[in-house]
Amino acid sequence: MPERSIFRAGERLAPREVVGVDPQLEDWRQCSPAWIAGALAKAQARPSGGWYALDGSDALGREPRRFVVAGRELVAWRGPQGALRVAPDACPHMGASLSEGHVCEGRVVCPWHGLALGDEGRGRWRPLPSHDDGVVLWVRLEAPGEAVTARPILPERPAAPIAAVVRMEARCAPEDVIQNRLDPWHGAHFHPHTFAQLRVLERGDDEITVRVAYRLLGRVGIEVDARFHCVDPRTIVMTIVRGEGTGSVVETHATPLGDGRTAVIEATLATSDRPAFRVLRRFGALLVRPFMERIARRLWVEDAAYAERLAALRGGAATAERGEDRRHEAGAGRG
Repeated sequence: MPERSIFRAGERLAPREVVGVDPQLEDWRQCSPAWIAGALAKAQARPSGGWYALDGSDALGREPRRFVVAGRELVAWRGPQGALRVAPDACPHMGASLSEGHVCEGRVVCPWHGLALGDEGRGRWRPLPSHDDGVVLWVRLEAPGEAVTARPILPERPAAPIAAVVRMEARCAPEDVIQNRLDPWHGAHFHPHTFAQLRVLERGDDEITVRVAYRLLGRVGIEVDARFHCVDPRTIVMTIVRGEGTGSVVETHATPLGDGRTAVIEATLATSDRPAFRVLRRFGALLVRPFMERIARRLWVEDAAYAERLAALRGGAATAERGEDRRHEAGAGRG
């Protein structure tokens, strides 16, 4: 695809040798379904420690909130000193939804009969391991044969970023979300309003580095090199490795909800070595954060459609395969 002309603001990056792909090929030829499948398989094989992202830290206030993770109904609330607590949503007394109650002195209070529940639990009802890293809220659900870790597996983050988190839902599986991010070739085609140019610089076994021109306003943009890699089966991270905002990261977490749905929790942690960034972080974060969230939501409206299409195609293939199996079984029966 011919590159769209763009006026670059800030640093113009020096040319780099391209590794792992033929730069003369069109994007659709470079984009290898076999490579994406292999990189996805490697991501799925990584340990998760049992942790699932819930939402941004700022999304949980004074009232309890209901979440569903892998088919399990949970309630999250702020316990003593504002610490995160997560537990089964059903009250152990008569099954009322605790997320419809309230919080009093760090305990979640049942809306039906006023039972206050805290860290000591009651009967088989107990809070689950949870973690608030200051950006994202997490819960740990243990599965047979899965090794657990004390904390979520996090990528390297900038020290003092401006952070923004969005949460959206899509009718797909977590691997469809990760696969979307392992396909950067679609960027300038599917999101021309945000990406003026995108070229793959390096493709390894399970990570990929791209040079991308982000649109700031019309034909004015900035150029950065960004690396995509997976840190666990449900998280893929984009890290800016050269250009404006080096060290900034975008973490895309995919949490299964159940019934074929997945929550996408995307955290953008922006940083810069420019002196103006310190002023912006101190006084302008409340203005910048909504802008960052708006960009992320706009992209994920489109990328959710991409992930849902992957899920639909996979479902159609599975249906066709089951039909073929039934036809073979019927033929064997007639024989």
